[in-house]
Amino acid sequence: MKRREFVQTASFAAAGLLSLPSFMAAGKAKKKALGLQLYTLRDTIGQDPKGVLEKVASFGYKRLETYGYNDGKIFGLEFQEFGKFVKGLDMSVTSGHYGLGMIKGDTWQKAIDDANKVGQEYMVVPYINEPERKSIDDYKRICADLNKAGEVCNKNGIRFGYHNHAFEFEQLDGQIPFDLMLKELDHKNVGLEMDIFWVVNAGQDPLKYFAAYPGRFEQWHVKDMDKADRNRNADVGTGVIDYKPIFAKAKLSGMKRWYVEQESYPGEPIKSAEACAKYMKTMF
Repeated sequence: MKRREFVQTASFAAAGLLSLPSFMAAGKAKKKALGLQLYTLRDTIGQDPKGVLEKVASFGYKRLETYGYNDGKIFGLEFQEFGKFVKGLDMSVTSGHYGLGMIKGDTWQKAIDDANKVGQEYMVVPYINEPERKSIDDYKRICADLNKAGEVCNKNGIRFGYHNHAFEFEQLDGQIPFDLMLKELDHKNVGLEMDIFWVVNAGQDPLKYFAAYPGRFEQWHVKDMDKADRNRNADVGTGVIDYKPIFAKAKLSGMKRWYVEQESYPGEPIKSAEACAKYMKTMF
């Protein structure tokens, strides 16, 4: 599945800095546990999933978000075996990404059942392929499907969500698709996982969305933006996105879980995962 949508957009107007003490005081306990979206390590995890997970654990990550689940397996392992191994490393699988084509019928129910067996809390659709989003009516249809998938998740004790890129902010038929989705998606059944990098890349301000739609953004992707190329990631803390004022508004956004994710790297992916973990520890 395609995961990157590079767009040229206006510069992001950074929000004013808040003091570190007030930042740390706001929901500190909720925000401390380091999370990682395993797509960050997609080049190696399929070859040696257990070895990669051991390194991830050694960096201090506690919560994992998966990708690539397919018919009861992930990275060549049975999903329950994967979950048991993660638990043995003192980590937990709290969320996972699933393709839009998987959210109907028996396929979806099996994925939900497997997620429940490892104690997973969230299931998220991370992307809409370009041919499926040609019009606002396409987005309305997709939102209806997401609402139904979320209803099934709710009945099974799992929270469902949708993850943005930048394309949802490109005007279509006179509307901003992301704004439409916020209206069309039933909050009882569907939460939002905000990818903060892609919001900034699209020239938008995450804090304004938190204020306009409080409580809607239950999970975040935390990744930084390269100073020279806004379409590339930097290790968190070395780019242009200041996460202190963003985390200070975690309660307003409704954030319960966050995950470092890298789609591009200044060096080796595993080194980026380590560097991001080190920086995030200094924030708490």
